[in-house]
Amino acid sequence: MSKQILVRNIPSHVAEWIEKQREEHRMTQQEFIVSILEKAYASTQAPLFLGRARIIEKPIPECLPFRFIDLFAGIGGFRIALEKLGGRCVFSSEWDKYAQKTYSAWFGETPAGDIRKITPTDIPDHDLLAAGFPCQPFSIAGVSKKKSLGQAHGFKCATQGNLFFYLAKIIKIKRPPVLFLENVKNLQSHDEGRTWAVIKDTLEQLNYKVFAKVLDAAHWVPQHRERIYIVCFDKKVFGDQMEFRYPDPPNGVAPRLADILEKEPDSKYTLSQHLWTYLQEYAERHRAKGNGFGFGIPDPEGITRTLSARYYKDGSEILISQNGHKPPRRLTPAECARLMGFDPEKYKIVVSDTQAYRQFGNAVVPLVVEDVAREILKAMSAQLARQNDCLLKKNGTQIQ
Repeated sequence: MSKQILVRNIPSHVAEWIEKQREEHRMTQQEFIVSILEKAYASTQAPLFLGRARIIEKPIPECLPFRFIDLFAGIGGFRIALEKLGGRCVFSSEWDKYAQKTYSAWFGETPAGDIRKITPTDIPDHDLLAAGFPCQPFSIAGVSKKKSLGQAHGFKCATQGNLFFYLAKIIKIKRPPVLFLENVKNLQSHDEGRTWAVIKDTLEQLNYKVFAKVLDAAHWVPQHRERIYIVCFDKKVFGDQMEFRYPDPPNGVAPRLADILEKEPDSKYTLSQHLWTYLQEYAERHRAKGNGFGFGIPDPEGITRTLSARYYKDGSEILISQNGHKPPRRLTPAECARLMGFDPEKYKIVVSDTQAYRQFGNAVVPLVVEDVAREILKAMSAQLARQNDCLLKKNGTQIQ
């Protein structure tokens, strides 16, 4: 009895070769592909996909063609990185209308909206699920704010914290082989570790092997920005012994703030004398109490504090000193883009300054994502090489 096998995501150059060859041999596409498989079988005297019984040495490519979805997409930091490594985005979701505007301008498509209104079965099949799921309920700033307002936080926060479980529902139904998630450093320590325990336990119950590590983007961009990067592999696809390592910091010259600064920024980014006086008095009051709160003026030869989504309010965490007796200035939106590793010449800012500050403050650093994703692809390639498996779909089910 013949079997039906559907092959997805054939590279365009291979598809063109198949079309040319079948025409020369006056065969249908199916006849030509079957003939190739029969010749491969006859030449090896073994099944084409050998499973784990035999180890075959093969080169491990740096990039693999793969399909991914971009959830809680923001302005597309994940997408920029993954597309550089051969990924093709087949679905995106982001509820903020201003972020949708930027995403649409950069990628030519408007993401689907609220993830709570998305039917998981409507999402296309994919190899990797990327998601920078909302961090505020788990962040130090977010927890402090909600406590001061008497509001719940973490998984008790119905509007944001529970969005993780919508993500888990999509994972359960779609079963992507790889998950690539990002969140704030504080995720692991929030609520005495219970929040992270629930997240990790949920992913493990879904039969994924979970890896997590906090990386500081200061090795890639001139900004101290610690985030947790969570990478998960489906055990049914990769087995229980899947190995994964996070990237080492890049070699070379350390990033410098001076390298991303504009030579002649608009004067509108200079603080008013009133605001500058207020910030100095505020810092002095906290200094007298032994607190570390206050504005920050970084060394141009060094790095900055973490750029936050609230930078639009006063910019106090990162102020740039100016010559003469002028008050310092904020970073411009274009400088914020470069501080996060985005190229504002290629990815034009299409929203107001306020929204741009929010978007870059909430974004992932594409350079960090790219290096972590490169290690993901190495791990996938190594595992596939050891097993001699192939990512095919058979009647909608992955062949193991």
